[in-house]
Order: sequence, then C-alpha cells, then structure tokens
Amino acid sequence: MSTDVVIGIDLGGTRIRAARLSADLKILQRIETLTLDGEGLDAVINRIVQQAQAVWPTYARVIGIGVSAPGPVDPIAGVLTTPPNLKGWHNVPLAKLLQDRLGAPAYLGNDANLAALAEHAMGAAKGYKHAVYITVSTGIGGGVIIDGHMFVGAHGLAAELGHVIMGIDGDRTVDWEYMASGTALARQAQAALEKGEDSLLMQMCDSIDAVNAKMVGAAAQAGDKLALRLVTRVGQVLGMGLVSILHTFDPEIVVMGGGVAKGTWPLIIDPMWDAIKKHCMDSAYWETLKIVQPILGEDVSLVGAGALALGKGS
Repeated sequence: MSTDVVIGIDLGGTRIRAARLSADLKILQRIETLTLDGEGLDAVINRIVQQAQAVWPTYARVIGIGVSAPGPVDPIAGVLTTPPNLKGWHNVPLAKLLQDRLGAPAYLGNDANLAALAEHAMGAAKGYKHAVYITVSTGIGGGVIIDGHMFVGAHGLAAELGHVIMGIDGDRTVDWEYMASGTALARQAQAALEKGEDSLLMQMCDSIDAVNAKMVGAAAQAGDKLALRLVTRVGQVLGMGLVSILHTFDPEIVVMGGGVAKGTWPLIIDPMWDAIKKHCMDSAYWETLKIVQPILGEDVSLVGAGALALGKGS
C-alpha cells in the first residue's frame, strides 16, 4: 500500500533546497545545491528538477510539488514574475514547467506567504485561525492567514506588508520597510556616524559604509547608546506598522521572524508593545494578542512549500 507524500522546494538566490515531506508535513529527506543563476534560466530549472528527483520516493505517491520563491509571484497562474535575486528571470511559468517535467501537480508561492502558512501548519501559529507572519530582515515581508487559509487576494499579490505606507518625508512616500528593515537600520546608523556621533560601531568595521544591521544589533546588545537608540526606534516603528495590520486583519497572533528581529528581539519587543498600546484605536485589538518568534527556523520554506502542495495551492 502506497503512502502519499509531497515535495517541497525552496528556490533562493543562493541555494535550491528540496525535501520530501509526509502527509503530516514531517521532513523525511532533504537535499540542497547552489542556485548558480549566472548560468542561465534553463540551467537553474534543470537543477530544481534534479533536486526534486533526488528526494522523489520509490515507495510512495507524490500528490503535489510546492515551490517557495522570492516575490513577486503570481501564485494563481504559477508564474515567477521578476525576482530581484535571480538574474534573467521574467514571467517564468515555473509551476507548469515543473509539473510537465516531474509529472505531478505543482504550485508556486511567495516565500513570505509560505512562511506564514508553515508557521500556521506546524510552527508558532499552529492552532490559531487568524495569524500574521512578519519577516524583518534586509527588507520586510509578510503573510496573512485568515480563517485558517492563506490570504493572497484577487490577483495573488496580497500581504506585501513591508510596503504599508507610513507617511511622507519631504517629497518621498515612506513605507514600513524603508523605516524599520535591516537596510533602514544600517542607513540610519551610517547617517548618525557621518554626523560624528560616538559609537562602538566604528570599532567593528573599517568604514562607515561597512556598517550593517547585524553590527548595529550587536552594538545595541553591548549597550552602545547610539545603537540602542536606533534599535529602540525600530521597535517603535515596527509597533506602529503592526497597528495598521491589527486594525486591518485583527489576528490572534503575530509571528515575527527574520535576522533583524531575531538579533534584536529583547530590545524591540517592549517598544513595539508600547507603540501598539498607544496607537491602537481600542484595547480589544491587543488585549489577547500574542507576538512571538517563529520556531521552524530554516525549515520554514520547505514546510510552507509542502503545505502549499498538500493544500493544492491554498
């Protein structure tokens, strides 16, 4: 008697990872290789196929293939539109290409959306019907679970939470990502150092231009005044952005991951909550809300891809 399994694929700018997952989303086997996108589109697609074949079972039936890919993605059509970290990719019908090559239904999803799906299925948001996942890293991404289902909108473009508009700075429209991402944190630190502010950061690198978010987080953890001020402000801005998300989606739980959030969590969580309590229109939005860190780690993309396949694209 055969056992149904799914194949999860994580397509990134650096690595391609593939896994075979059971029907209850346990990873049974995984493998990875370099993406090497400079070799061209066909070469990368061949590598994806090879990785899937390497974890393909001989004893079980593959009922679906899920692919987690960097946005923007059209999950309804299964098309990877213009990923910023894959050279030469434009409107690639990746789901159909893999389905034709591998002989099983294939589904494509944005990596942040699938992280939300994974944490809902197997991680920190398991058991909650309404959840939001936020990743605070180089940029800010997100995913939304509504009534137990991944929300992608009419055209598959929903939940670009990093681009929630926060205001206007001069002639520039400012979004959440611009104000609170890792790139923002590094930019703000560099600007302060250029003005002559004293900081441990100058002992951590050769030049102001080399300062990055990871350094700012480490300096803040060490008690550096400049870094602490900037990280605290990022926590406040993250909280203000979450207010808009709470007002819009009213989730039970927010799962916040990504390198910046992980590296600064003890320093951002209190100012984040302070901003939420100050700016929410009513305490009903936050009285029972949980804000937690993810628990799936590197597996999140593979589990999310597997969950997408198991749910036949939803």
